[in-house]
Amino acid sequence: MKWIDVFDIAVELADTYPEIDPQQVNFVDLHRWVCELESFDDDPKRSGEKILEAIQAAWIEEID
Repeated sequence: MKWIDVFDIAVELADTYPEIDPQQVNFVDLHRWVCELESFDDDPKRSGEKILEAIQAAWIEEID
């Protein structure tokens, strides 16, 4: 997965961290968790606040 795979990342985060409320996640932790996903394969420096916001929103939508 790459940073642009927002929905796929959100699904995997929801599966990996079912006990976490994505509304309470800060961007530092979110960035780290995305980079730690086994199927993630992109440059950690290519993300930004906009991408992290999109991932967080998709994660919130995924668990609703």
